[in-house]
Amino acid sequence: MISGVVLAAGSSTRMGRPKLTLPLGDRRILSFVLDAAIASSLDEVIVVLGPNADDVRAALGEMTPRVRFAINPDHLRGQSTSLRSGLEACDPSSIAAVILLGDQPTVSSAAIESVVEEFSHAAGDPAHEVVQASYGGRPAHPTVLARAVWNEVVGEGDEGARAWIAQHADRRTLVPVGGDAPVDVDTPEEYERLLASFGND
Repeated sequence: MISGVVLAAGSSTRMGRPKLTLPLGDRRILSFVLDAAIASSLDEVIVVLGPNADDVRAALGEMTPRVRFAINPDHLRGQSTSLRSGLEACDPSSIAAVILLGDQPTVSSAAIESVVEEFSHAAGDPAHEVVQASYGGRPAHPTVLARAVWNEVVGEGDEGARAWIAQHADRRTLVPVGGDAPVDVDTPEEYERLLASFGND
């Protein structure tokens, strides 16, 4: 069993308003990430929410049973707390978790499948305890974390697993997935550019 963990508990400080429920075409920013996760072979998808959790859930509408929600009461302490909340909420039988960011609506189900397949083919290999998508040689999400490293990768602050992965490159495998890296939507300017790319004014 492989889980998906969508980190969606940020405070949207730079956006100035809740960003994950902003419209993008006929859907919400977070909806695109969830659609990609659901379209993949992930057995479950854990969405970690923080402030305005009820509003976010209402905006998403009805979800498939594969999607569950976890609340991070410590979201103000940084992304690492959301990562911890998501991993703790995974099914006990899950052997790995694919980490996704709720503000990256251009992530693809194909990229998720690529990292899952690479991990599955070499499960148990220490060099495959972390499997990351690579875009033109640049690592980015989605990222697979084997259960064996979950307790190690959760540090402090707003880095999530980045610092640990950087220090343990020998335990990471990069998978070229093609295309462009998922776009972060943090500021009003980034949101406007994304809207324009979707043909919205």
